[in-house]
Amino acid sequence: MRGIIYLEDGTIYEGKGFGKAGTSVGEIVFNTSMTGYQEILTDPSYSGQIVNMTYPLIGNYGVNEIENESSKVHAKGLIVKEICKEYSNYMANIDIDSMLRNMGVVGVYDVDTRSITKKIRSCGSLKCLISNEDLSLDEIKKKLSEVELKHDFMKRVGTKEVISIKGKGPKIGVIDFGIKQNIIRNLISRDCDITIFPYNTSYDDIVKINPDGILLSNGPGDPKEATEAVETIKKIIKSIPTLGICMGHQVLALAVGGKTYKLKYGHRGGNHGVYDIERDRAYITSQNHGYVVDKESIEKDMIVTHINLNDETVEGMKHKTLPVFSVQFHPEGSPGPTDTSYIFDKFISMVKGE
Repeated sequence: MRGIIYLEDGTIYEGKGFGKAGTSVGEIVFNTSMTGYQEILTDPSYSGQIVNMTYPLIGNYGVNEIENESSKVHAKGLIVKEICKEYSNYMANIDIDSMLRNMGVVGVYDVDTRSITKKIRSCGSLKCLISNEDLSLDEIKKKLSEVELKHDFMKRVGTKEVISIKGKGPKIGVIDFGIKQNIIRNLISRDCDITIFPYNTSYDDIVKINPDGILLSNGPGDPKEATEAVETIKKIIKSIPTLGICMGHQVLALAVGGKTYKLKYGHRGGNHGVYDIERDRAYITSQNHGYVVDKESIEKDMIVTHINLNDETVEGMKHKTLPVFSVQFHPEGSPGPTDTSYIFDKFISMVKGE
């Protein structure tokens, strides 16, 4: 199949198609991870986005049945330099091409992904059409212009009903903006009694379970669109220990009167350096976000605990008086692989009052 990538500024990249035969439009972003393509594709935080992988060979260890971060692929498309269909890993049962075909996702390979990355770094994230259909340039332009990018995916990708996962430990309520399964696995491994709530659950319904702690999950889109959740979180943090991760970190900032803003091209990959000020130690972290917290806007109520070593953006914060803290990176993302799992331990200790 022919593959084509068309950016809103008129830039065209031609290659070969794989995955589902079709056409998609979304925001093009790049990810610098060398591994983890299965987790990236199934991460709800990539809803509405077309992912350009900077690592040149994708698919060499295949796809397995246990490492998905959700039940489906959320990305709108995948761009790679070279795909490997002859995978070599004892856990794998299908290749990356089959995964995309089964999940209905468009892919393009045999393009210069380094050039695409440089384009995004120069121009910022752009609206993009990805196709492996035989379309004319006029058809491509028309399809691109017909789609308006949305930024409120966090309202739609999470659970639509309350989910209970029993445990003998602390009772943790999770507000689901598009949670990754590995966050849930980390809570289960600490024997938490977990209740996962839909995005727009009211404060009154959440406190009915009498939670010992609240976790605000990761998720896609612009945190400013999470208006209902912001109002709920304002009430939650006054009385319940709270941890925010990624989108949860950003929404928490809005709940204390802070501001967020969009980065030029975001942080996406498994190699982002973060400095923990309190521990006086640096960590390599997994990240996937396009928005960050404005440092000056939170100084009244929050203390910055972590900073990004590349651009000095806020990577973590804690409340000055309340048992509330958050991180921008993914402590469950396992680049270490367990270097930053202390975030979950810290949360559980806080919930227990230790």
